[in-house]
Amino acid sequence: MANKEHIEQLKRAILHLHKADATWRESVPVHEVFRGQTVWQGEVEVFDLTGHPKAKRAYGWSHRDGAHDLGERFVTVLEIPPVESPLTAVRVSIVADGKKRREREKN
Repeated sequence: MANKEHIEQLKRAILHLHKADATWRESVPVHEVFRGQTVWQGEVEVFDLTGHPKAKRAYGWSHRDGAHDLGERFVTVLEIPPVESPLTAVRVSIVADGKKRREREKN
């Protein structure tokens, strides 16, 4: 099982962002490769949701972020198509982050 404090932080993020209670289900290792390069590798936590109108499950993880990677960013993704697994949650998050980065570079 994943670190209990980490699980609790992700549960709080899900509650805050998605207004749903989360029950931890499992940890799933994900390794996403693009053009032969690892773009993301880590554990994705899977949660069953209670009280969300559209999703029955959410996926969550965290990674270093900010200046000199001193901060920590919590990512939560609802299981709403096209998201159907920990891997597709990571892929959707990578694409969304890329779009945000391109928008910032335009401005």
